[in-house]
Amino acid sequence: MLKRFLLSVLALLLTATFSFADEKQINGAGASFPYPVYGAWSHSYNKATGVQLNYQSIGSGGGIKQIQAKTVDFGASDNPLKPEELEKNGLLQFPAIMGGVVPIVNIKGVSNGQLSLTPKVLADIFLAKITKWNDPAIKSINKDVNLPDAKIEIVHRADGSGTTAIFTSYLSIVSPEWEKAVGKGTSVKWPAGIGGKGNEGVANYVKKIDNSIGYVEFAYAEQNKLTYTKLQNKEGNFVEPSFDNFKEAAAYAKWDKSKGYYLWLVDSPGKKSWPIAGASFILLRKDNPEANKKVVKFFDWSFKNGDEAAIKLIYIPLPENLKESIRGYWKDNGAY
Repeated sequence: MLKRFLLSVLALLLTATFSFADEKQINGAGASFPYPVYGAWSHSYNKATGVQLNYQSIGSGGGIKQIQAKTVDFGASDNPLKPEELEKNGLLQFPAIMGGVVPIVNIKGVSNGQLSLTPKVLADIFLAKITKWNDPAIKSINKDVNLPDAKIEIVHRADGSGTTAIFTSYLSIVSPEWEKAVGKGTSVKWPAGIGGKGNEGVANYVKKIDNSIGYVEFAYAEQNKLTYTKLQNKEGNFVEPSFDNFKEAAAYAKWDKSKGYYLWLVDSPGKKSWPIAGASFILLRKDNPEANKKVVKFFDWSFKNGDEAAIKLIYIPLPENLKESIRGYWKDNGAY
């Protein structure tokens, strides 16, 4: 009888312990695009509340799969799901941060912003139609840049990636040939090149391989001291990736919470707009209200306290009117 009583008490204690642990930890997985800023927010939130965010940077495709498989509290994706996909899978969706995807190169003697690319040239490089750095199409817009007679080594993502979805969505808009031959999505059949896992993998490959080109979220270019290019935008101006130019691109966004905030920011108008801008989104399960409240507390706190950290990492915080719209969306769905 005493043994049975002690076992019952032990079971209650274990249940309480795991319940407490659950309250003190949030589990998320997905896009590597926002990983640096989520890491900064997590550190500050843990110091303020004692709650730990465990976030796996596994790519947007992995984040979507894990939230659908009910193995995490939230998924993260730079590839927004359409309203019908959200409805079909019982999911909620809202943007958390905005930023820019940038072409990066490793060419001896070429420094940041020295190399300019047009949309057509960028697409033709990744289509493997332009195969050498001294190709006339590149030289004609870079007359003062000493470009080598060397094969262009292409680096792309190997995993399901929202960064790839943003990049290929842009190429599909500016290049009919790209749209027809390759298309857009988190994973595509690349015409050429080698694949790296995550923004981290692409950054590392480009850093190691001479005469290479890849694409990453801007924070990874900055952190790894990689050379970024200028890019011709919709207005015909050659612009560098920067906070102000990402912000100008984001200013043209028209968000609609009735559609789960589904929106792409690529090829935005604006004289200084960076053409490959994007948002990163959070996915929640409608049938998991308690977990949703934990996740929402973290992002609400980050919306109120995390803008400075985001700006330091060259991300664009959401404007206040969008944050208020998202809070209303949370309330409407019982998560706030």
